[in-house]
Amino acid sequence: MFRKVLIANRGEIALRIQRACRDLGVATVAVHSTADTDSMHVRLADESVCIGPPASRDSYLNKAALLTAASIADVDAIHPGLGFLSENAGFAAMVEEHGFTFIGPTPEHIAMMGDKITAKRAAKEAGVPVVPGTDGPVQSDGEAIRLAHEIGFPVLIKAAGGGGGKGMQLAQRPEELERALSMAKREAQANFGNDAVYLERYLYRPRHIEVQILADNHGNVVHLGERDCSLQRRYQKVVEEAPSPALTPEQRASIGEIAANAVRRIGYRGVGTMEFLYTGGEFFFIEMNTRIQVEHPITEAITGIDLVREQIRVAAGEPLGYSQSDIRFSGHAIECRVNAEHARTFVPSPGRVTGYHPPGGIGVRIDSHLYDGCMVPPHYDSMVSKLIVHGRDRDMCRQRLQRALGEYVIAGIETNLDLHRRIVTAPDFAAGDYDIHWLERWMAEQD
Repeated sequence: MFRKVLIANRGEIALRIQRACRDLGVATVAVHSTADTDSMHVRLADESVCIGPPASRDSYLNKAALLTAASIADVDAIHPGLGFLSENAGFAAMVEEHGFTFIGPTPEHIAMMGDKITAKRAAKEAGVPVVPGTDGPVQSDGEAIRLAHEIGFPVLIKAAGGGGGKGMQLAQRPEELERALSMAKREAQANFGNDAVYLERYLYRPRHIEVQILADNHGNVVHLGERDCSLQRRYQKVVEEAPSPALTPEQRASIGEIAANAVRRIGYRGVGTMEFLYTGGEFFFIEMNTRIQVEHPITEAITGIDLVREQIRVAAGEPLGYSQSDIRFSGHAIECRVNAEHARTFVPSPGRVTGYHPPGGIGVRIDSHLYDGCMVPPHYDSMVSKLIVHGRDRDMCRQRLQRALGEYVIAGIETNLDLHRRIVTAPDFAAGDYDIHWLERWMAEQD
């Protein structure tokens, strides 16, 4: 096991990793920008190193500063957390080249899955069903028009190196394709430095289902069930739950086995998530995330497995110690992403927290770095907390979530807690009857 780990991230995920390290008896080093000097993960770390000014490019995205901090602190390994450099193959390679262990998959697998086209090709070769579309980037408008007619309208134009809805445009009809293609390429270049785009068939009202995978260096691979992440706004997840209310036990076992076999075939190491669109009883692979996910706590709730702890153990060369038959699923879990933003306009709301009272009780978990008097800086992602609730079944879980949301108080800044309170009481959500477009339709109806 590692002696000391540098956590190359901030906020709630840095605190989450810190706790897993403590459980393993591993010392931690927190890095921080000048804006995060008083952050909770810095206060609770064994050591801390300031790596730059507030802007991410000068601190949390500064590879040289991170590697220098790791050398100064004399660590064994670096945990990238999520976001920032967590899926940057170049950074992972640099970490290894400097003699540290990267707590994540190999740079080769990060690169493979970081490009949507190569990821889709690898998944297809591993026997995973994929959304019908082009096998590679489109080279011209003429080629795009020809291929779009073969795929069938409407089509999605997607950035090869993209994610989070950036570089994605919908063309409902042939006459819309040229403009949508141009917009997607511009967005892709601006966000990812790569204007390569590809086409996929547009699926009406699918659900977003993802399968959690865990693999070690000894050939052991397990899946830990699926999460339903269909409640989204502008392709950003808002609420997640596990298991999905849309799947049967047989479908759950089938897609889990498909995902685990694919990961085993490519020789993957660490945690990973294979994401699918599900419609009409069929699954279609869309991407693989090669890091810990924001929504990992709901999988932990229904399996009892600490995913971050396992991620660290695997990176240290330890075997899983259990097989698929040992995995047991219990109850239901739902996670709400709490953001520092206005509940209706979604305008970010940084500032000082003047009052903080998290909910409690059986089955309630809060992953957050907030505390009374802390500052929420304007420089980073607006998510400030995750509310995770577990119950014996979905009805109990939803009722417990409604109670927990009623107890949660964050004063001094605007949050989207009111949006979550309204979602949890919506009849469609209560029935588990929703798709990836439901939340935006429902919100439009509320206005």
